[in-house]
Order: sequence, then structure tokens, then C-alpha cells
Amino acid sequence: MPRYSEYGKLLRNKQSLKRSYLLSERQFATIVKEKSQRYAKNNNMSHDNALFQFLETRLDTVVLRSGLANSIMQARQMVNHGHLTLNGVKHNIPSTFVQVGDVIAVREKLQASPLYGQAWSNPHATPASWVKVDKNKFAIELISQPKMGEMESDSDFLKVIEFYARA
Repeated sequence: MPRYSEYGKLLRNKQSLKRSYLLSERQFATIVKEKSQRYAKNNNMSHDNALFQFLETRLDTVVLRSGLANSIMQARQMVNHGHLTLNGVKHNIPSTFVQVGDVIAVREKLQASPLYGQAWSNPHATPASWVKVDKNKFAIELISQPKMGEMESDSDFLKVIEFYARA
């Protein structure tokens, strides 16, 4: 294993986190530098916790955390193809931020599809604690903001912030 400089360690960590959410550099930098920083300041929370909440409350990530999709790529494809509704309205933008109380549902005409018929049948897929899944209605509801300690991650959010903070 190669030895990395401090910059190299920060870069690898940032790239790892960015790739795990399938974000472009521009999208990721905007979330880290602007949105999460402003949100953290206005809500008296740490910047890394705000970053985590922003990444976890994107529509594609909520679909993944509910267990409806097996991977972030599959979740993004479900959203891009218009298979889901957000609060009853067809939605096809994976980067949309979902608010507490929002309901994501599979469109009625697609509920009989084999993809969605077997989606929640995997006994090993447990939804995240901040997501409520109603398998009978094919619906997902965000019941609370995600908490940082509840998800395992090999990336350090503080190091990502540190990477972008350097001049």
C-alpha cells in the first residue's frame, strides 16, 4: 500500500465519499462549501453533521436507504426514469432534497412490476431508522433527520470539509 501525503489522504477520502453518492465534483463541492455550511450555521450544528444530512436526504439516497434499491445507481435510475412520486407528484430529479414528512411512492402503474414486487422482499435489507417504509402502499416517508452515528461509513466527513477548507 502506498504512503500518501496529508493532501493525498484528504483527496482519497473526498473521492471515496463523492463516489459513494455518485455525485459530480461540482455537485459535491456545492453541497460541502455552500449548502451544508450555511445550514450548519443557521441551525447551530456541526458542519460535518449538516453535510451528512444533506447527502442522506437526497431523493436517490432516501430510496436506497429504504431498501427499495440495491445500489445508488439503481436508485438514481428509478428516479431518473420517473418511477417515483414525491408527495403525489411525478418526480425525476435524483438530487432533490427530501424534507421530513415527505412521502415518496412508486407510481401506481409500476407497482405490479417484478422490480417493485420483489423490492422489499429481501430480509437482509433493513431500512434506515429515519425512513418509514409502507410495503402495502409502496411508500417511503422521511420521519426524521438522519443522525450521523447511525450509518457506517468508511469516509470521514470532517476530512472532506478540511479538504475544501484549504486555501
